[in-house]
Parts: sequence; C-alpha cells; structure tokens
Amino acid sequence: MKTFKFWCSELKALPMLVLICLTWLTGMVVVAFTADLIAPYAYTKLNLSDRLLPPIFFGGNLNHLLGTDELGRDVLSRLLYSIRISLLVAFSSTLISAALGIGMGFLAAHFRGWVEQLVLVLVDFQASMPFMIIALAVLAFFGNTLLLFIALMGFYGWERAARIARGLTIAANEQGYAAAVYDLGASPWRVYLKHILPNIASTLIVSITLTFPEVILLESGLSFLGLGVQPPMTSLGNMVGYGREYLQSAPWILLAPSFFIVITTFSVSMVGDWLRDRLDPTLN
Repeated sequence: MKTFKFWCSELKALPMLVLICLTWLTGMVVVAFTADLIAPYAYTKLNLSDRLLPPIFFGGNLNHLLGTDELGRDVLSRLLYSIRISLLVAFSSTLISAALGIGMGFLAAHFRGWVEQLVLVLVDFQASMPFMIIALAVLAFFGNTLLLFIALMGFYGWERAARIARGLTIAANEQGYAAAVYDLGASPWRVYLKHILPNIASTLIVSITLTFPEVILLESGLSFLGLGVQPPMTSLGNMVGYGREYLQSAPWILLAPSFFIVITTFSVSMVGDWLRDRLDPTLN
C-alpha cells in the first residue's frame, strides 16, 4: 500500500508534458508487444482492388481506418508492426551502444597508459567517420539481416558514452569514496559497477536518451534508402521510404509513420531530460 501511494505521489509530481510523453512511450511499448493481437490484418496481406484507399477522416471506410498503400495493404496494420520492429532495433542497438561505451570508458580509466590511448584513438576514429557512410559500406558488402542491422546500429554513439564514462570515472577514482572501497579490498568490478556507475548514471542516462532517438532516425534514414529493414518485414522508416513515391496522390502512407517517428523521438528526449534532473544530486 505504501509503495502504491509513493508511486501515486510521484506521478502527481510529474510535469504534464513529461507525463504525456511517458504515456506515449508506454503506449508504444504496449503496441509493440500486442501488434499481433490488435492489428486488423496481416501486414503483408495484399488486396489490389482496395489500393490507395484514403483514411476514414479523408472519406475512407471503417475497414481501413488509416487507408491502404499502393498494394492494398492496410496502413494501420503495417504501422503497428513497424512500431514493433523500429522499437526492437532502437532499444537493442542503444543497449549495445551503452554497454560498449561504458565498458570502454571504464577500461580506459582503469588501466590508463597505452590502453587509454588506444581507446581514445578508437573513439576519435569513430567520431571522425560519418556513421551513415560506414553503415552503407557494411550493409552493401555483407548484405542485410535484422541481426546484422541491430549489431551495426549498436556501434552508433558508443564513443560519446565512452568519453563521458572515462572522464567521470577518472574523477570518481580521485574522490574519497572510491579510494575507501579499494582500501577495503573490493575488486575493480565491484567498485565500478556498484559504486562508481550509480554515481555517474545520471549523466550517462542523458547520453543514452540522446542515442535512442538518433538510432530511430538513423534506422529510418537507412530504411528510406532501402538499406535498413528489408521486406517482407516493415519498419517506420521502411514505410516512409515506400510512401515517398505517393506523397502527392496518397500522403497518408508517409504521414502516419512520420508522425510516430517525430513524437517518439521527442518523447524520449523529454523523458531523458526529466530523468537527468531527477537523478543528478547536484540539482536537488
């Protein structure tokens, strides 16, 4: 009961815009898990006799609330499945990027010397190369599967997390609490994961919440170019890419996924800023 009252008080204290963004993101996650149940049609189902039907608010019918595309596929059904794939790619890639970046930052801060210099060289190399060019080269050379695509997206933004983790860890190692834990005989794993990481988490969360929407936009851009999620699977960027050919005659094919991309990236950014303010002890 006390826990329930605590969360109720926390929700009441949320700014209205942050609450709306959290509600939107929660809805997106629910849709991703229940797309099979709530989609009115299979996302690959074709019906050429119903091609390019407008949404219901443009004079369409109840059978296709958001209209149909150039092959008669239901836009609403494809949108629900696209949300699932786009969130899967963005969430998995962000976790990989965060884990890689934090791990490399800890490695550089712990060993220093030539290990630190090697990590910094890798960071500078990653930052100096346009990631879109790297992605295009890798996907063109190795082909494209969903697993490879997620792994490739996982290399986006790790250098930012590595820089932040390295700098904050070096500062934390020079503070009293880290030295005291070392003196008590704790292993480096325990020091970094149990003591240093919680103290630098607020800044890292901001970096991660910047990476998440950027991965969504990057996936959308690559899918728009035909090098992202491959048919028969569909994603938000994939839908935008196919819809560009019908922007004048059937704009609803492109506008529906574009709306979800914009609102989702905005919501993640807003929640990230709020989390940073809540978790940073220097602001309380």
